[in-house]
Amino acid sequence: SKMCSVKKMILTFEKRSYKNQELRIKFPDNPEKFMESELDLNDIIQEMHVIATMPDLYHLLVELNSVHSLLGLLTVVDLLQELTDIDTLHESEEGAEVLIDALLEGQVVALLVQNMERLDESVKEEADGVYNTLSIVENMAEFRPGLCTEAAQQGLMQWLLKRIKAKMPFDANKLYCSEILAILLQNNDDTRELLGEMDGIDVLLQQLSVFKRHNPSTAEEQEMMENLFDALCSCLMLANNRDRFLKGEGLQLMNLMLREKKMSRTSALKVLDHGMIGPEGADNCHKFVDILGLRTIFPLFMKTPKKMKKTGTSEKEHEEHVCSIIASMLRNLKSQQRSRLFTKFTENDCEKVDRLMELYFKYLEAVQQADKRIEGEKHEMVRRGEILDDGMEDEFYLRRLDAGLFVLQLICYIMVEIGNSGILQQRVHQILNVRGGSVKVIRHIMREYAESIGDGKTEEFKEVERKRIMDLLDSF
Repeated sequence: SKMCSVKKMILTFEKRSYKNQELRIKFPDNPEKFMESELDLNDIIQEMHVIATMPDLYHLLVELNSVHSLLGLLTVVDLLQELTDIDTLHESEEGAEVLIDALLEGQVVALLVQNMERLDESVKEEADGVYNTLSIVENMAEFRPGLCTEAAQQGLMQWLLKRIKAKMPFDANKLYCSEILAILLQNNDDTRELLGEMDGIDVLLQQLSVFKRHNPSTAEEQEMMENLFDALCSCLMLANNRDRFLKGEGLQLMNLMLREKKMSRTSALKVLDHGMIGPEGADNCHKFVDILGLRTIFPLFMKTPKKMKKTGTSEKEHEEHVCSIIASMLRNLKSQQRSRLFTKFTENDCEKVDRLMELYFKYLEAVQQADKRIEGEKHEMVRRGEILDDGMEDEFYLRRLDAGLFVLQLICYIMVEIGNSGILQQRVHQILNVRGGSVKVIRHIMREYAESIGDGKTEEFKEVERKRIMDLLDSF
């Protein structure tokens, strides 16, 4: 039967593996003595590739203790890669669970990293070995996202950072490293903290600084650049890393990128947004004004660049990040930096306010269209006797945010913030009157926004923030 032949194969592998180890220990300096056993061992390893087509028999590898022997051999990277192929893993969930448990128990990542450290990538086969190793990590992480923290701590994070900053020409392995790094950091504060402690923010900034004046020369290199930007944005979700970003002169680099108008500009904007948002972004907001960031950000607010299409960014995405950055500054800035921001809004006959109102009407219309569609759908559902539960309501709310409500909330937030200054408030009301807009609508949008503040923030923060918005509305 299939099971018997796989068992036999595994036991043969165990025997040959043991014999090879023995001879290697006995004649360390005399390869011809263990060469034959090495070839026999390689033959059986090649035969074992067939097991990768039978994930339901993976438990045999574990029960016969061969995972341990496999991990002791570095020639088996290809075999492990096939065994962990993501489609195969999903074919038999139990088989996969058992194998992955055994691999993790055997500290597979630590061993794979030690192996990669021994490989010389100037040799093609060894460079392939690195690529295949990363592929094993990616497969396991995709099947079980929970193992990212462990993997990062078992030396993988350190190795990836070292490889990314190695002075080697750009290649497929460097691209793959950037991809794995971004995967490790997704929704994971442990790996973000680890990267921060290893000075990884500096590594990311150094690698990205190349794209300040030069566009990536190939599609692959562009993909790597975007992976590194994603990794940086991910890291900035953690408060500790905001400070490391500030000290590493991350703001200066992003500001220069915005001025240079290269491909990196779009992502630099996203990084600034992540670095300045929320109360943890206060220091970065002040520093941004100090390095004359207002001169960079306001032209981007006044006019959405035409070039956005090339980098696959939508106009909405651009306007969202710029408005979010301005809203964060209004929320966080104090004293002299705050007055510099207000001066920006009054200069040139309040042109920034005019632009703000132009964006307000643009997004208000988009949201009203979406609301009409959603109301129609709700009406239909009620007619069919379906229940509108909380889940449905949340889904509708997400759809409205996506249709432009999120940007609209930011625009209204900016509006009520600058409304505290007499001359700006007059201008806002004047434009509303001319265009038949209403303060009531803005109040409603802001109240809804205040209600929805949440997402992992403490109750205390939500309360303070709600009160702040309500107070602004009172004087609007």
